[in-house]
Amino acid sequence: MTLLRIEDLRLSFGGLLAIDGLCFSVGQAEIVSVIGPNGAGKTSAFNCVTGFYRPAGGQITLRGKSLSGLRPSAIAGLGIARTFQNLRLFGELSVLDNVRAGAHLWLRQSIFDALLHTPRYGRSERECTQAAHHWLDFVGLRGDRYGAARNLPYGEQRRAEIARALARRPDLLLLDEPAAGLNHGEKAEMLDLIRRIQALGIAIVLIEHDMGLVMEVSERVVVLNFGREIADGRPEDIRRDPAVIEAYLGSDTHA
Repeated sequence: MTLLRIEDLRLSFGGLLAIDGLCFSVGQAEIVSVIGPNGAGKTSAFNCVTGFYRPAGGQITLRGKSLSGLRPSAIAGLGIARTFQNLRLFGELSVLDNVRAGAHLWLRQSIFDALLHTPRYGRSERECTQAAHHWLDFVGLRGDRYGAARNLPYGEQRRAEIARALARRPDLLLLDEPAAGLNHGEKAEMLDLIRRIQALGIAIVLIEHDMGLVMEVSERVVVLNFGREIADGRPEDIRRDPAVIEAYLGSDTHA
């Protein structure tokens, strides 16, 4: 079953075409990597899917429902969560409260409940805290979850951000360079975490420059160059594709 479909997506900034006719789809619980040189339009595509950018043309649908014109909060409510290339944790808040913040979409309480601390408010807060602990356990966070998020080591902050995204209970998780800045051991743990997320039935779209991780974990790879899709296929086919090799290595103009 197709979960996400992107058709003829176009995005421009001041006349500069950042995405030019992008088309690809993501199936239920499928892992798809989007790769390409810097400036190829990868993160811009994520920003279109999540409503941060308004595309100039094309269509993005989730389970057949158009996301056109929807606010980022509404798109998140439909089952899409994401992480960012540059960490977006609330540094002064505790790690636990950062993850609790990710659960706000499904909290069953009103302003009235919060002001008066009704029994429903108490139950909702306890459920939220339990869920935050569950996802921090799931991602394998080893640091202090009660201290400020900014005090965590970089790799642990990556885990906390993924835990916050999972607390939204998404059907589709967009990961923007989750292995960036990680050492060899942390990358191996990240690969395992991605597979365990998929085992929950969650589809994953991954932007990543670590080709070892991409080829190991992906079921399909979509390759962009200058905003255009130049390949879409299985990892073993992508690594041999002449257009992909040229995009990464350049053509030999003296041949």
